[in-house]
Amino acid sequence: MARRWYTALGVNLLLGVPGVVPLWMLWYIASNWPLAELGLTVREPTENDGVMPALVLCGPVVLLFAVLWWLANRPLAERTTLTAGGYWLLSVLATLLPTAALFANS
Repeated sequence: MARRWYTALGVNLLLGVPGVVPLWMLWYIASNWPLAELGLTVREPTENDGVMPALVLCGPVVLLFAVLWWLANRPLAERTTLTAGGYWLLSVLATLLPTAALFANS
């Protein structure tokens, strides 16, 4: 069953639902510090604590999601008939799909 590409699609779509939270956290950090310094975004006006508290709170959540995503995908990648590049591209895009759907509907 794991040889089919839609197994990877389903697993990564399911991982993408809770994956919305770490992706939002990454966007929050990026938009308030490096992108705001470059003038590409506007910093949150009430954000005056600096980047360290955000990294302390967001870092473990993002790291935990990345580890879970890797642990879920590594065994599937070895057993699928897709090429390595095709499998990882499918996995990343399927994980980002729920976040993209939220952006499109907002």
